[in-house]
Amino acid sequence: MKIWVDGDACPVVIKEILFRAAERTKVLVTVVANQAVRIPRSNFVQMLQVPRGFDVADEEIVRRVDAGDLVITSDIPLAADVIDKGGVALSPRGELFTKDNVKARLNMRDFLDTMRSSGFDTGGPPALSSNDRKAFADHLDRVLTKATGGN
Repeated sequence: MKIWVDGDACPVVIKEILFRAAERTKVLVTVVANQAVRIPRSNFVQMLQVPRGFDVADEEIVRRVDAGDLVITSDIPLAADVIDKGGVALSPRGELFTKDNVKARLNMRDFLDTMRSSGFDTGGPPALSSNDRKAFADHLDRVLTKATGGN
């Protein structure tokens, strides 16, 4: 198992949780972004910088992800593509995407896009809370425990 991070929009606090988990579990974490992202010196954390452009990082993640890999993203279309390839997708807020809920999330995303293009202010997501961080860490631990056999 490898962990891929959609690094352009991933909160720093979530990346720090991932970096600690990489050291603890010896699972490779790759941050994919179109700009340099600070990462710790580690044999289990690396940075993959991709060219700037719409969805370039997402497309690179989809190209490289294997069945059983974990992708950290809040991008719903990316999560859907990862699931289609047999991967696991987890949002920085701790929401585990599944075949069932990702379709509903895509529909809601499209609906909100339509509302915004019609001039409605749908607002943005709330700030990451301590409950979100805990939900993320808990789901990450469960996924890693299952993938590494408890190591």
